[in-house]
Amino acid sequence: MKLLVVGAGEMGRWVAHTLRPVVDRVALADTNPQAAMDAAEAVVDGRVVPLDTDEAFDCVALAVPIPVVGEAVARYADNAADGAIVDVAGVMGDPLAAMATHADGEYASFHPLFAPPRAPGRVAYVPGEAGPVVERVREGLADAGNDVFETTASEHDEAMEAVQTGAHTAVLAYALAAGDVDERFHTPVSEPLADLARTVTEGEPRVYADIREAFAGADAVAEAARALATADREAFEALFADARANVGADSRTDGDRESATADVGADADATPESDG
Repeated sequence: MKLLVVGAGEMGRWVAHTLRPVVDRVALADTNPQAAMDAAEAVVDGRVVPLDTDEAFDCVALAVPIPVVGEAVARYADNAADGAIVDVAGVMGDPLAAMATHADGEYASFHPLFAPPRAPGRVAYVPGEAGPVVERVREGLADAGNDVFETTASEHDEAMEAVQTGAHTAVLAYALAAGDVDERFHTPVSEPLADLARTVTEGEPRVYADIREAFAGADAVAEAARALATADREAFEALFADARANVGADSRTDGDRESATADVGADADATPESDG
């Protein structure tokens, strides 16, 4: 199987490297020719083709930024007319709609839910028009140790509002608000938050900006933070309970509170007798 990976950035390299064992040869194209050459050198028997190539491939994998994935589908659908076109852009509704319009053969959307340095991991998968080529891609990702699970475009994109835009906003907001904390003072809560902030900020800000523009979720986090910041005690406890329910947590203090209440009650009952 001949594979063309469009986009030689971090994700494009991951696709090329991951699928190399199940294809005959990998070609790469990128707006930056040097990036394409570097990526090709990193892949066994990889090669570079121009962005405007009219060569036919069994599979075209689009590893391009979210804002241009629709254009890329229209541009490269003909290169995969007798095979499959897939994407790993991170949003699924728009690419799949574009593929339904432009693809003559198979098509599907894959979304690795991790940065390439943390591979393998979970990969969301929506089969638009699946067949043997798409299945080969899916199997190649799974053979590399990834957990490839099938979903729908709407289910995926709705979830991304919380797990990507919302999570990134919350983590970055904590980093901005907390500042540079002396590590001696970190708690079991703040330390992993600081680690998460480092994980996010070591990435490319353009990518996170693309995600924020593609998915809602930032406003919901901001509204929740404002509600917590301005709530009185009763309202805060209600919000706390809602948060606990949302993540399915059990209270670790209810038993202690009941015990403490019982002790206080016992002391109160005993006091008059002692005084008497």
